[in-house]
Amino acid sequence: MTEPSTTGVRPVQALSVVEQVTKEIRRSILSADLRPGQEFSLREIAGRLGVSIIPVREALHHLEGQGLVITARGKSATVSPLSHDDLRAVYRLRRQIEPGLVGRACVLLTQHDHARLRSHLEVMHDQTLSHEEIYEVHHEFHLDLLRPAATDWDLRVLGMLWHAAERYVRAGFAGRGTDPDEPRRRVEAHALLLDAAAERDPGRAAQAVLLHLENNERIAQQAVTAANQ
Repeated sequence: MTEPSTTGVRPVQALSVVEQVTKEIRRSILSADLRPGQEFSLREIAGRLGVSIIPVREALHHLEGQGLVITARGKSATVSPLSHDDLRAVYRLRRQIEPGLVGRACVLLTQHDHARLRSHLEVMHDQTLSHEEIYEVHHEFHLDLLRPAATDWDLRVLGMLWHAAERYVRAGFAGRGTDPDEPRRRVEAHALLLDAAAERDPGRAAQAVLLHLENNERIAQQAVTAANQ
Protein backbone atom coordinates (compact mmCIF):
# COMPACT_ATOMS: atom_id res chain seq x y z
CA MET A 1 0.00 0.00 0.00
CA THR A 2 1.40 3.38 -0.99
CA GLU A 3 1.90 5.81 1.85
CA PRO A 4 0.22 9.20 1.34
CA SER A 5 2.55 11.98 0.24
CA THR A 6 3.59 14.59 2.81
CA THR A 7 5.54 16.79 0.42
CA GLY A 8 3.12 19.67 1.01
CA VAL A 9 3.79 19.70 4.74
CA ARG A 10 6.45 22.19 5.73
CA PRO A 11 8.83 21.42 8.62
CA VAL A 12 8.26 23.26 11.88
CA GLN A 13 11.27 25.18 13.14
CA ALA A 14 11.92 25.58 16.83
CA LEU A 15 12.55 29.22 17.69
CA SER A 16 15.21 30.29 20.15
CA VAL A 17 14.18 32.37 23.16
CA VAL A 18 15.62 35.49 21.51
CA GLU A 19 13.64 34.80 18.32
CA GLN A 20 10.44 34.28 20.28
CA VAL A 21 10.97 37.49 22.26
CA THR A 22 11.80 39.41 19.07
CA LYS A 23 8.67 38.10 17.38
CA GLU A 24 6.41 39.02 20.31
CA ILE A 25 7.80 42.54 20.79
CA ARG A 26 7.57 43.11 17.02
CA ARG A 27 3.95 41.92 17.09
CA SER A 28 3.19 44.33 19.94
CA ILE A 29 4.69 47.22 17.99
CA LEU A 30 3.04 46.36 14.67
CA SER A 31 -0.36 45.94 16.31
CA ALA A 32 0.15 49.23 18.24
CA ASP A 33 -0.11 47.50 21.63
CA LEU A 34 3.19 49.34 22.09
CA ARG A 35 2.47 52.75 20.59
CA PRO A 36 4.81 55.00 18.57
CA GLY A 37 6.90 57.06 20.98
CA GLN A 38 6.01 54.88 23.98
CA GLU A 39 8.84 54.22 26.42
CA PHE A 40 8.95 50.84 28.13
CA SER A 41 11.10 49.06 30.66
CA LEU A 42 13.19 46.08 29.59
CA ARG A 43 12.59 44.51 32.98
CA GLU A 44 8.82 44.93 32.65
CA ILE A 45 8.83 43.31 29.19
CA ALA A 46 11.01 40.48 30.50
CA GLY A 47 8.57 39.91 33.37
CA ARG A 48 5.55 39.82 31.07
CA LEU A 49 7.26 37.33 28.77
CA GLY A 50 8.65 35.21 31.60
CA VAL A 51 12.27 35.49 30.46
CA SER A 52 15.45 37.10 31.73
CA ILE A 53 16.45 40.58 30.62
CA ILE A 54 19.27 39.21 28.42
CA PRO A 55 17.11 37.86 25.53
CA VAL A 56 15.00 41.04 25.71
CA ARG A 57 18.11 43.16 25.25
CA GLU A 58 19.22 41.02 22.30
CA ALA A 59 15.73 41.16 20.75
CA LEU A 60 15.68 44.94 21.01
CA HIS A 61 19.05 45.09 19.29
CA HIS A 62 17.53 43.24 16.32
CA LEU A 63 14.43 45.44 16.33
CA GLU A 64 16.52 48.60 16.47
CA GLY A 65 18.22 47.42 13.28
CA GLN A 66 14.75 47.23 11.71
CA GLY A 67 13.95 50.78 12.76
CA LEU A 68 11.22 49.72 15.20
CA VAL A 69 12.75 50.77 18.52
CA ILE A 70 15.29 53.19 19.94
CA THR A 71 17.31 51.70 22.79
CA ALA A 72 18.83 53.69 25.61
CA ARG A 73 22.00 52.91 27.54
CA GLY A 74 19.92 52.27 30.63
CA LYS A 75 17.12 49.79 31.15
CA SER A 76 14.48 51.22 28.86
CA ALA A 77 13.65 51.56 25.17
CA THR A 78 11.25 53.62 23.09
CA VAL A 79 9.08 52.59 20.17
CA SER A 80 10.28 54.56 17.15
CA PRO A 81 7.85 57.38 16.31
CA LEU A 82 6.06 57.39 12.97
CA SER A 83 7.98 59.71 10.67
CA HIS A 84 7.31 61.04 7.17
CA ASP A 85 11.06 61.13 6.48
CA ASP A 86 11.62 57.54 7.62
CA LEU A 87 8.69 56.32 5.55
CA ARG A 88 9.95 58.14 2.46
CA ALA A 89 13.41 56.63 2.97
CA VAL A 90 12.03 53.09 3.30
CA TYR A 91 9.95 53.36 0.13
CA ARG A 92 12.73 55.10 -1.79
CA LEU A 93 14.92 52.05 -1.13
CA ARG A 94 12.11 49.62 -1.92
CA ARG A 95 11.54 51.35 -5.28
CA GLN A 96 15.20 50.92 -6.10
CA ILE A 97 15.16 47.18 -5.40
CA GLU A 98 11.75 45.57 -5.93
CA PRO A 99 10.77 46.65 -9.47
CA GLY A 100 14.03 45.39 -10.94
CA LEU A 101 13.81 42.13 -9.02
CA VAL A 102 10.23 41.46 -10.10
CA GLY A 103 11.13 42.40 -13.67
CA ARG A 104 13.79 39.69 -13.68
CA ALA A 105 11.70 37.21 -11.72
CA CYS A 106 8.66 37.37 -14.01
CA VAL A 107 10.45 35.44 -16.77
CA LEU A 108 11.64 32.83 -14.28
CA LEU A 109 8.36 32.08 -12.50
CA THR A 110 7.11 28.54 -13.21
CA GLN A 111 3.55 27.24 -13.37
CA HIS A 112 4.05 25.91 -9.86
CA ASP A 113 5.12 29.40 -8.71
CA HIS A 114 2.03 30.95 -10.29
CA ALA A 115 -0.22 28.35 -8.65
CA ARG A 116 1.30 29.13 -5.27
CA LEU A 117 0.85 32.86 -5.82
CA ARG A 118 -2.79 32.31 -6.81
CA SER A 119 -3.30 30.29 -3.63
CA HIS A 120 -2.05 33.29 -1.63
CA LEU A 121 -4.71 35.43 -3.31
CA GLU A 122 -7.39 32.94 -2.32
CA VAL A 123 -6.24 33.10 1.30
CA MET A 124 -6.21 36.92 1.22
CA HIS A 125 -9.92 36.87 0.38
CA ASP A 126 -10.76 35.02 3.61
CA GLN A 127 -12.66 37.48 5.80
CA THR A 128 -12.06 35.37 8.92
CA LEU A 129 -8.30 36.00 8.87
CA SER A 130 -6.70 37.84 11.77
CA HIS A 131 -4.47 40.85 11.09
CA GLU A 132 -1.41 38.70 11.81
CA GLU A 133 -2.53 36.08 9.28
CA ILE A 134 -3.28 38.73 6.65
CA TYR A 135 0.18 40.24 6.88
CA GLU A 136 1.82 36.83 6.96
CA VAL A 137 0.24 35.80 3.65
CA HIS A 138 0.90 39.28 2.26
CA HIS A 139 4.59 38.84 3.07
CA GLU A 140 4.63 35.37 1.50
CA PHE A 141 3.00 36.68 -1.69
CA HIS A 142 5.60 39.41 -2.23
CA LEU A 143 8.44 37.07 -1.31
CA ASP A 144 7.30 34.36 -3.73
CA LEU A 145 6.75 36.93 -6.48
CA LEU A 146 10.39 38.00 -6.54
CA ARG A 147 12.12 34.94 -5.06
CA PRO A 148 13.35 33.45 -8.41
CA ALA A 149 15.54 36.49 -9.03
CA ALA A 150 16.46 37.35 -5.43
CA THR A 151 19.84 36.69 -3.85
CA ASP A 152 20.33 36.09 -0.15
CA TRP A 153 21.46 39.71 0.19
CA ASP A 154 18.35 40.95 -1.59
CA LEU A 155 16.22 39.01 0.88
CA ARG A 156 18.16 40.28 3.90
CA VAL A 157 17.82 43.91 2.85
CA LEU A 158 14.19 43.55 1.81
CA GLY A 159 13.35 41.74 5.04
CA MET A 160 14.57 44.76 6.99
CA LEU A 161 12.69 47.19 4.74
CA TRP A 162 9.48 45.14 4.82
CA HIS A 163 9.54 44.99 8.61
CA ALA A 164 10.06 48.76 8.76
CA ALA A 165 7.28 49.42 6.22
CA GLU A 166 4.75 47.04 7.76
CA ARG A 167 4.08 49.26 10.78
CA TYR A 168 3.26 52.18 8.49
CA VAL A 169 1.15 50.05 6.16
CA ARG A 170 -0.81 48.64 9.08
CA ALA A 171 -1.47 52.16 10.34
CA GLY A 172 -2.60 53.21 6.88
CA PHE A 173 -5.03 50.36 6.43
CA ALA A 174 -6.17 50.08 10.05
CA GLY A 175 -9.36 52.02 9.39
CA ARG A 176 -10.35 49.67 6.60
CA GLY A 177 -10.43 46.54 8.73
CA THR A 178 -14.19 46.70 9.22
CA ASP A 179 -14.93 47.48 5.56
CA PRO A 180 -16.58 44.34 4.08
CA ASP A 181 -15.15 45.30 0.69
CA GLU A 182 -11.57 45.38 1.93
CA PRO A 183 -10.74 41.69 1.23
CA ARG A 184 -11.84 42.12 -2.39
CA ARG A 185 -9.78 45.31 -2.78
CA ARG A 186 -6.75 43.62 -1.24
CA VAL A 187 -7.00 40.65 -3.60
CA GLU A 188 -7.52 42.84 -6.67
CA ALA A 189 -4.49 45.01 -5.83
CA HIS A 190 -2.26 41.94 -5.68
CA ALA A 191 -3.92 40.22 -8.64
CA LEU A 192 -2.77 43.18 -10.75
CA LEU A 193 0.82 42.40 -9.77
CA LEU A 194 0.43 38.74 -10.60
CA ASP A 195 -1.29 39.43 -13.92
CA ALA A 196 1.55 41.74 -14.92
CA ALA A 197 4.13 39.11 -13.98
CA ALA A 198 2.21 36.44 -15.90
CA GLU A 199 2.72 38.37 -19.13
CA ARG A 200 6.49 37.84 -18.68
CA ASP A 201 7.09 41.46 -19.63
CA PRO A 202 9.81 42.84 -17.30
CA GLY A 203 8.86 46.46 -17.96
CA ARG A 204 5.17 45.95 -17.21
CA ALA A 205 5.90 43.86 -14.12
CA ALA A 206 8.29 46.50 -12.78
CA GLN A 207 5.78 49.29 -13.46
CA ALA A 208 3.02 47.39 -11.66
CA VAL A 209 5.20 47.06 -8.57
CA LEU A 210 6.10 50.75 -8.69
CA LEU A 211 2.43 51.72 -8.75
CA HIS A 212 1.69 49.30 -5.90
CA LEU A 213 4.45 50.80 -3.76
CA GLU A 214 3.42 54.37 -4.55
CA ASN A 215 -0.19 53.68 -3.59
CA ASN A 216 0.77 52.03 -0.30
CA GLU A 217 3.19 54.82 0.58
CA ARG A 218 0.52 57.46 -0.10
CA ILE A 219 -1.95 55.72 2.23
CA ALA A 220 0.74 55.23 4.88
CA GLN A 221 1.80 58.90 4.69
CA GLN A 222 -1.80 59.89 5.37
CA ALA A 223 -1.73 57.72 8.49
CA VAL A 224 1.49 59.38 9.69
CA THR A 225 -0.11 62.79 9.25
CA ALA A 226 -3.17 61.71 11.24
CA ALA A 227 -1.02 60.15 14.00
CA ASN A 228 1.08 63.30 14.41
CA GLN A 229 -1.83 65.77 14.57
